[in-house]
Amino acid sequence: MAQRDRIAALILGAFLCLGLVILGQQLGSAAIRFKEYDRSVTVKGLSEHEYPADIVIWPIQFTVTSNDLEDLYNRIEQDSAKIGAFLLARGILASEITPAIPDISDRSAQRYSSSDGAEFRYIAVQSLTLYSSRIDEVRSVMNGLMELGKQGITFGSGDYQARPQYLFTRLNEVKPKMIEEATRQAREVAQKFAEDSASKLGKIRKASQGQFSIDDRDANNPHIKQVRVVSTVEYYLSD
Repeated sequence: MAQRDRIAALILGAFLCLGLVILGQQLGSAAIRFKEYDRSVTVKGLSEHEYPADIVIWPIQFTVTSNDLEDLYNRIEQDSAKIGAFLLARGILASEITPAIPDISDRSAQRYSSSDGAEFRYIAVQSLTLYSSRIDEVRSVMNGLMELGKQGITFGSGDYQARPQYLFTRLNEVKPKMIEEATRQAREVAQKFAEDSASKLGKIRKASQGQFSIDDRDANNPHIKQVRVVSTVEYYLSD
């Protein structure tokens, strides 16, 4: 009986030792796999394209001076009519033109300034804002505005608010393609890194999309927009 118990204990001990060996191997393999998955590389992919603007906002500002308020308003109406007729004759639609309320300054009413020596008491700044999706047509009209200057209309060009503004509103249309391109470029960079380090590129561990930026291509071509996005992707590496 004692001999039988001793044999059973030896068999049980052998199984326990075998189980511990197998468990140790499994734990070691898991640790190795965990270490492999802990290796990663973070790369960035860039997508950059030029697109034409699709909206132009053009504030046309002109100034009128007079010593008589009624005469001032009459001249504002006359010059506004001339500009409107000029635009309509060149294909601009009436619905694309919006007049603003004139900004009139009375020099004699200004507290800290004197109208002594000033040629005119009243100065008015009037704006007609053109909002259009026909960029080329509007730019062509801009080049011919000098004709109205020869008719005695004084345009304001130095004011920042009078500069044309170009918008690109089709970002949602180009987003998917640019994100795909940036992600593909990031993977190409990660693949090259993996090859150089004698590793294999694994799945994506983490990814983040940067913000899209829309800027003028340069100061002389604000109607051409440069759209840019950078994607950051982290990949697993393995031996």
